[in-house]
Parts: sequence; C-alpha cells; structure tokens
Amino acid sequence: MEPINDFFSLLSGFLWGWPMIILLLGTHVFLTFRLRIPQRKLITGIRLSVKKDKDATGDVSQFGALATALAATIGTGNIVGVATAVALGGPGAVLWCWLTGIFGMSTKYAEGLLAVKYRVKGKDGRTYGGPMYALERGLKMRWLAVLFAVFTALASFGIGCTVQANSIALLANETFGIPTWMVGLFVCLLTGLVILGGIKAIARVCTVLVPFMAALYVLGCIVILCMNGTYVWPAVELIVRSAFNPSAAGGGFVGATVMMAARYGIARGLFSNESGMGSAPIVAAAAQTRNPVRQALVSSTGTFWDTVVICALTGLVLVSSILAYPDISYADGAALTKVAFSKIPYIGAPLLAFGILTFAFSTILGWSYYGESAVNYIEKQRVNRFYRILYIVALFFGSIINLDIIWNIADCMNALMTIPNLVCLLLLSKVVARETEKYLWGNRLDEEMVE
Repeated sequence: MEPINDFFSLLSGFLWGWPMIILLLGTHVFLTFRLRIPQRKLITGIRLSVKKDKDATGDVSQFGALATALAATIGTGNIVGVATAVALGGPGAVLWCWLTGIFGMSTKYAEGLLAVKYRVKGKDGRTYGGPMYALERGLKMRWLAVLFAVFTALASFGIGCTVQANSIALLANETFGIPTWMVGLFVCLLTGLVILGGIKAIARVCTVLVPFMAALYVLGCIVILCMNGTYVWPAVELIVRSAFNPSAAGGGFVGATVMMAARYGIARGLFSNESGMGSAPIVAAAAQTRNPVRQALVSSTGTFWDTVVICALTGLVLVSSILAYPDISYADGAALTKVAFSKIPYIGAPLLAFGILTFAFSTILGWSYYGESAVNYIEKQRVNRFYRILYIVALFFGSIINLDIIWNIADCMNALMTIPNLVCLLLLSKVVARETEKYLWGNRLDEEMVE
C-alpha cells in the first residue's frame, strides 16, 4: 500500500498547492467586489438565520440548514489545524486565515444563492440542490455535475466519515482507555440513530449540538485569554506584524517567511470553512426560504462563525499562550493546542477532548447528508438506506484501521470537488450578481421567488 499512499500524497500536495490556493482566494476576492461586498449584510444574515420562514418551500429551517453545514465545517481543523498553521507558518498565519474567512463569506454567499436558485423537488417530495444541479440546470454541463457528485460521494467516506471516526476512537482510547473497537461500535450506533431519519433528523440534532459545542469551546478560549490577559494585545500585534515580517516573531519562527505564513494561513482558512468546495450548498438547498438571497446571506454567516470567530479565537489563544509560557514547544501543532488548554485547571484537558469529540461527530453527521445527496443525484433513484448503512459500516472500520492513505485520498477528492464548483461559481457569477441586485440591493428580501 505504500506506493499507493505515496502517489496520493504527491497528488494531494499538487492539487492543494499554490495554484489551487490562488484560484480559491482569487474567487473569494472577485466575488466580494463583483457582488458589491455582501459581507456588509452580516447582521442581516445572522438575523435571518434565527428567523423561521414557515411559508417558504424547503425541508428544514434556515437555521437547521446552517447548523448542518456548520456541523460539517466546524471540525478538528478549527483546533489542531490552526495550531499546525502557526507551527509551520508562524503567528502571522492567523491573520491570513482570518482574512481568508472575511473574503470567503462572499463565496459561501454565492454557493448558497445558486443552490436555492437551481434546486429541484424529487419524486420523494424532498428538496435537492447543490453545485451538481447548478452545473446541470444553469450551465447544461451534466458531465461535470456527475464528476462533482462522484468526488463528493467518495470524499464523504474519507474526510467526513472514516477519518473522523478514527480521530474519535484514538482520542477516546488515549484519554479514557476505551478500546477503539468499542468506540467504533458506539459511534456507529449513535450515527445510525440520527442519519437513518434523513435530513430532518440530522438538522434537529445539529440545531442543538452545534451551538452547544461551539459555545463551550469559545468559552474555553475566552477563559484562556483571560488567564493570558497581559499577553493578548501583544499577541494581536505579533500576529499582524509577523504576517508581513515573520522574523518579528523571533525564536523558532525566524526561519518562517511571508510566503509560508500566507500559504499555511490561507490554506487552513480554506480547508476549515470549505468556502468554494461546494459541500455546504448541498444542505443550503434544503432550507425553507422564500428567495435565494435570503439563504445566501444565512449561508455566508457559516464562514463567519467558523473562521472569523472560532479559528481566530483559536489562533489568539495559541499565540498568547506562546508569549505567556515561553517554554511551550510549538513545533507540533497538536501538542501546542493540548498545552494551551491544559493551563485551565482541572477541566482544560477534558474540555479540549470534548471539543474534538463533538466537532468530529458533527462532521460525520453533516457529511453523511452531502454524500447521500451526491449518490442520489448520480443514481436518480432512492438509494438512501443503502448509502446510510454503508456509511455506518465505514465508520466502524475507520475506528480500527490506519488511515494515512485515506487522509491523502480524501484530500484529493476534496480538491477535485472544488474545481467544478469554482467553474460553476465563476461562469454563473452574472446570475448571482443579478439576483443579488434584485433582492439584496433592491431591498426586496421579503419577496417570494417563483420556482
């Protein structure tokens, strides 16, 4: 298996290299100005996300759709991934990650808009949408839509399923001494109880789980920042300075460069919020909303919460901890995170463990719906139950086997998802701009869309 693993590792490095990062960030910036900076309507988006739109068509509430999307995007990358970016790119990586989130909101907005604009009603009465439907109905490119769906289905068994189950099993084994196979069975049971009920059951669980787990993690970050009080502002200054002059960080960061800080910060932001990947609009299409722009605004808040808030808080905690405790080793991102949270007496380590466990489990739930929707698009028939059973079985095997090769394959599938989605966004940017001009800047957010 080693040659195969080496191949996918090399392919992943190529696919997620500078060309992809530039393409994604360029799309973020292009859409931001093409749509006249929709980030200005963040407060409106937050307000709409908690407001029910019962008279509108769709399967779940706007908040349910947002919570399910956040369940898939808020994961271990928000915790360990940011630490890895700091370890490899220096404190300045935090600023680049944050900026990626700011601009990425416009891409997530455009994805949500197209998802609702081109969604369809299936024979089973459920609402379906996402990049595959936008590619087919908006651009008449079914072949590319099928490719996107194939890559999404494969990715769901990787990044959304087996690797998350593996993270949960290993953490539970290291922290509580529970055998990985027992953890695997428990995760399978818990997941089955939720996903066998379909999108409505997934959304109900995520609506409760996501706010709770995120609030608890944010509270932990705030406690650490209070403990590091005198180092918080110096940490902010260091993050800003070292984003453009990494040598300002001193110590072991002297070898870092602006290119390294930008690369790791931007890459972590892109991987974390999934703006441009095309996953979140699959569930956005199921939202009960009266027009595409309302859900687009709600979708854009997902990137705000994921990257602009949670990733930024994580970065600030890590950098302030490095300043407060100079003896901390920051060469290992995972170790850095553990040390930072262990400074909270008694509950620090359990709090971090709980955060990683719940973040990973929520990702399993969100990606199960993405993969199921992709399979249904390809087959054009009811395969829901078969996919769900296969997904649950994969969870168990993911808990007990080595997943290096699965990680690399999943990374490749995620990148291959992104390419057709970006084609869709760029070629349909005129449609997005027209709808935005009509509903958002024309102050017609309460109007119904004729589907």
